[in-house]
Amino acid sequence: MGRIFETRKTTMFARWNKMAKIFTRISKDIAIAVKAGGPSPDNNPALRRAFQNARAANMPKDKVEAAIKRASGQDAKEYEVVLYEGYAPHGIAVMVETATDNVVRTVANIRMHFKDWGGNMGNSGSVAYMFQRMGVFRLAPEGLDLEALELDLIDHGLQEMGEGTGEKGEKQVIIRCAFNDFGQLQSAIEARGIHPLSSESEYIAQNLLELPEDKAKEVLELVDALEQDEDVQRVFHNLA
Repeated sequence: MGRIFETRKTTMFARWNKMAKIFTRISKDIAIAVKAGGPSPDNNPALRRAFQNARAANMPKDKVEAAIKRASGQDAKEYEVVLYEGYAPHGIAVMVETATDNVVRTVANIRMHFKDWGGNMGNSGSVAYMFQRMGVFRLAPEGLDLEALELDLIDHGLQEMGEGTGEKGEKQVIIRCAFNDFGQLQSAIEARGIHPLSSESEYIAQNLLELPEDKAKEVLELVDALEQDEDVQRVFHNLA
């Protein structure tokens, strides 16, 4: 098991604001999962993933329950997942995953963020070929026999397993699979009594680009602005 390369994370905006944004993102994930597969996590792998991510983010139980109730109601918002692509300053490729109830508003805002921070919004397919959509699971390493786990999960779609770190620098085990194997690998992990810290689909850059610190800062300012947008769920890029 080696070191898994990850893109640089942004930590620019205030912690309380960041936590509020994370809770909003998870609430939308819950809404989308409930709409697609119902309110029971036993029969809804996407909802189980959202619950795992809620626990990892210390999202209060009442907020999780409120998100389920809203999603199950007659007046629940219909969220559409839309991907946008473009370039940040200095040629860094960016993919923006949104969940929106108003595509016209969202595309206008995403275009504005790219323009305001020195980037360019592209057409569909302009940078997607540089990324691979994968299932990504993050585990706490304590108590795990990592060698045995790696051998065991290969038969269930495991493609990559390595070391990573969380936002506070804590050690994590990162497991990746092809997106089509997401459900199979999730079931295999759960069957072994392992509760992931998080489990999500991510767009993994196939080649990362290094930039000097001053230029990297310009890229991260755009990423930060995108991440704070109310319709944005996740931002992926190829900045090392």
